[in-house]
Amino acid sequence: MRDPQRVKVTTIGLDADDTLWHNEQFFRITQERFATLLADFAEKDHLEERLLAAERRNLGHYGFGVKGFVLSMIETAIEVTEDRVPARIIRELISAGQDMLAHPINLLPHARETVTSLAADFRVLLITKGDLLDQERKLAQSGLGDFFDGVEIVSHKTPETYSEIFSRHGQGAENAMMVGNSLRSDVIPALTAGSWGIYIPHELTWALEHAEAPTTHPRYRSFPHLGDLPYFCRNKTSCD
Repeated sequence: MRDPQRVKVTTIGLDADDTLWHNEQFFRITQERFATLLADFAEKDHLEERLLAAERRNLGHYGFGVKGFVLSMIETAIEVTEDRVPARIIRELISAGQDMLAHPINLLPHARETVTSLAADFRVLLITKGDLLDQERKLAQSGLGDFFDGVEIVSHKTPETYSEIFSRHGQGAENAMMVGNSLRSDVIPALTAGSWGIYIPHELTWALEHAEAPTTHPRYRSFPHLGDLPYFCRNKTSCD
């Protein structure tokens, strides 16, 4: 049996939101706005619990992204006000969502140089969840689009998702690596599929993306920032 750490990596998948550019901070800002708008009806902590429950409940209906978030806020507002939420609050929540969908893209440190460097030696893919139009907009504004050999905007990140993508774009999951800020979505399912799973933590992580780090897995690594990734790939036997 081959040592999985010595199998040549030819394909690298990169997550987008909070891996290449800021995203969660805009959800937090909007959630603060949501709490202020409904301060007369419920305490902030209670609102956060109710909103998170609505988001979890609605993932199967709306998927990931701003639109589902806004619909979950509206649903929560209706619930906590017992169907008495003023129309002006609904209007402001819709406006907040529109602001999120129009917010300029700010790349995270090391994102541009890392993608540029990896693209010179590997097949590089963008693999992200979220609303199709919004993710396409963010990629176009990021200025990174030309460096990717493929872009996959998916509904869910499962082991089957990674197996299919890495087989279609490369030599299969065994020869691939997935990099991202979510242990639940980017790392653990990629490891299950047989790939490397590289965790790049972000200071803000959505509660539904939390998971225990698989620290004993031979193909798991964690780096403080993206800038460490090219060095790892070029100086470890696993990527030679």
